[in-house]
Amino acid sequence: MDRRRFLEASGLYTTGLYSAGLCSASGLVLPNAARGAWPGDHAEVNALSQAGKAEHVIFIWLGGGMAQIDTFDPKRRGSSKDRLAGTDYDVIDTAVSGVQVCQHLKRTADRMDRVTAVRTVHHEMIDEHAAAVYWVHVGRPVNGTIQYPSLGSAVAHQRGSGDPSAPAYVVIGYPNVSRSPGFLGAKFGYLYLTDLQSGPSGLTRPDYVTPERAARREQLLNAVRPTALAERPNSTELKAYDDALTESIRLSSKEFMSVFDLTRESANTRTMYGGEFGQRCLLARRLTETGVSFVEVSHNLNFVNGTGWDTHQEGQQNQWTMIEELDQALAALIDDLEARKRLDKTLIVIGTEFGRPAEFDGKGGRGHQSSTFTLVLAGGGLNHRGAIGVTDELSKAVVERPVSIPDFHATIHHALGIDFKAELYDGDRPVPITDGGKPIAELFA
Repeated sequence: MDRRRFLEASGLYTTGLYSAGLCSASGLVLPNAARGAWPGDHAEVNALSQAGKAEHVIFIWLGGGMAQIDTFDPKRRGSSKDRLAGTDYDVIDTAVSGVQVCQHLKRTADRMDRVTAVRTVHHEMIDEHAAAVYWVHVGRPVNGTIQYPSLGSAVAHQRGSGDPSAPAYVVIGYPNVSRSPGFLGAKFGYLYLTDLQSGPSGLTRPDYVTPERAARREQLLNAVRPTALAERPNSTELKAYDDALTESIRLSSKEFMSVFDLTRESANTRTMYGGEFGQRCLLARRLTETGVSFVEVSHNLNFVNGTGWDTHQEGQQNQWTMIEELDQALAALIDDLEARKRLDKTLIVIGTEFGRPAEFDGKGGRGHQSSTFTLVLAGGGLNHRGAIGVTDELSKAVVERPVSIPDFHATIHHALGIDFKAELYDGDRPVPITDGGKPIAELFA
């Protein structure tokens, strides 16, 4: 029995903020909730069906803060022009009775029977983009003493890749600490690219380096690696560098690099996905087919509306262009995966750092809101229902079915067949894979 199992058996272990051991020593007996009892004690978690069977995640990131009230959780009609609080667009019905979305999501509306908008996600980081981005990606707030792994790295650690020639984790966008492997180390980091034409930077061999020359370089490298590692056997930095080097050599193979050639897709398929962002989503589909377990796709890197999803001031006026671009790519991805009989194997996630309030600022934009906002799930073999959770009349507060960020992470893990109660290790220190998160049970009924 290890230390944690012993403490659990003794009733002295907690995952919360309080030390049950200290409380017991002082004669104070706390209820289970206050002692931080594991969420598995809850009836709804115990009643979960068998874990999901999805194999891949395509995580679409809307950096800046998607306005839930203008997309997946519309309310009464408002007007940015007249500074009237409310939804800035008309509202339309969807394939799921009683579930509505904004008029610019018309393609997605027809597919909401394969989608669930989780409308009651919340956290406490309201004014700081970086901290909120970190929280949504990592599932915990920033901690000065420990670097936690991102969701993508945790999935890579638990599932690996489905093919030896493919990485487990890819980011189509710019690198950031919130996507990092944290204490899991470089082996579970991401491969990233920003240019769809050239593939990942550093993996493509220059034309002047022939296969024979590359083979000689690798031979020389392999001659010195054992000595270097033997001379510094306890160097975690050298070991991490060596792991990254091994991964780079593995991923520079012709087999894997061919996935970035989108001209291998039919013209109809490329057109269906739309512009540059749609092509990113098409590439994400191709990457999952090679065995990649987790692909993050950043949307609107070129700020087609001037401000991205951070719709302060005038950015609100052209927000519809981004929503329609998202709508086309999302609908195409759902249809394409379904036609290939891969939709149940692929969980599509739409993430953003926080939402937007119903009120407009002096120039017709919206501020930040973390008290309730929407994250979206599609495919992945889940029992979709169009929407989960109820917010108030202006989507400012949770009314029914709150969902925390750890709950959302636990849902993704459970959909992938990963034990949401698993422990990762920072050295010999056990760290729960989520911060006490519970999967959304209704999606697995």
